[in-house]
Amino acid sequence: MKDKLIIPGLVVLASLFGAAVLMATSPRVEPTNPAPVAPTVRVQDVKPESIRLRVHSQGTVAPDTQSQLIPEVSGRVTWMSGALVNGGYFQEGQTLLRLDDKDYRSSLKRARAALTRAEAQYEHTLFEFDRMKSLEERRLASRSQMESAQRDYRVAEAALEDSRANVEQADLNLARTEVKAPFTGLVREESVDIGQLVGPGSPIATIYATDRLEVRLPIADRQLGFLNLPVGHRGQLPAERQPAVTLSAEYAGQLLEWTGSIVRTEAQIDTSSRMVNVVARLTGNGDESLPAVGLFVNADIEGLLVDDIVVLPRMALRTGNRVLVVDDDNRLEFRDIEPLRLYQDDVLIQSGLSAGERVCVSPMQTPIDGMLVNPIADAAG
Repeated sequence: MKDKLIIPGLVVLASLFGAAVLMATSPRVEPTNPAPVAPTVRVQDVKPESIRLRVHSQGTVAPDTQSQLIPEVSGRVTWMSGALVNGGYFQEGQTLLRLDDKDYRSSLKRARAALTRAEAQYEHTLFEFDRMKSLEERRLASRSQMESAQRDYRVAEAALEDSRANVEQADLNLARTEVKAPFTGLVREESVDIGQLVGPGSPIATIYATDRLEVRLPIADRQLGFLNLPVGHRGQLPAERQPAVTLSAEYAGQLLEWTGSIVRTEAQIDTSSRMVNVVARLTGNGDESLPAVGLFVNADIEGLLVDDIVVLPRMALRTGNRVLVVDDDNRLEFRDIEPLRLYQDDVLIQSGLSAGERVCVSPMQTPIDGMLVNPIADAAG
């Protein structure tokens, strides 16, 4: 019985002794603090440069000159030009429509006949007036006879002038039976047909000129400061102060561009959008076609030329108009800057940075002032 208890006890004691020896002779692990790893960030060198500001907008092409074609005399339509249709093209001075002119030809003949009578009466009274003056000088006619002859002469002279004016008016009315185009352009809408009776004040078509087109472009008040516009100016701009504008649009599967200028600003502000409209004008020179009226176009307006501007990726701008500058010791430093504008994917900075400094352009979740970083040059910079 004692042997059964002694042997297991000896085994346990031997195990504990072995464990104690192993613990006493095992190597001791000393705790160490790992060295911090500096995060790698992309940096861009500060290079101030001169920048031409651009302002973008959109608008619809509209004619600069549009009017309604209205006959100046009444009559029945007897002939219409093939150009007098919706979308028809016409040249300045081209006859677009003719009215029945029989009545006007008759009026012209009567006016000419009346002029012939007036001329004969004028010649007779002039002869009588001259004869009476001669008789009065020789005391062969009374003063009252001479005055009567003078009165008849003046009445005949006035009647002659009236007859001449009637002939001119009748001739003008006859010419007006042909309605001619006042300029070169296109027909937007026609509303007349053969046999229709028309008169003064009755529009027969809406036409517009194609040599000059306009586009109204809404611009935010803040962006107006980027354009080379006189402060507080309203209306037509001087030629030397008209910013250039490039209009572009997708048309017939092609990207087309046209060059024009901003010619005026509208005095009123749009109450719904709080925008100010500037007007771009395109002038045809015969060598290139202008965009179609009604086409929606994108506008790229040339603005001011500003100096000493630093262009950085937009992600470089931190909350509160600050950026992260990497100093000579590769440590981060928060820097307050004054941005000029955010433009597309860039931020334009006008003050707060010096040439040669390095700016962190990598996104960082929790940057700390004085943090050690490993800077690498940004390929895009």
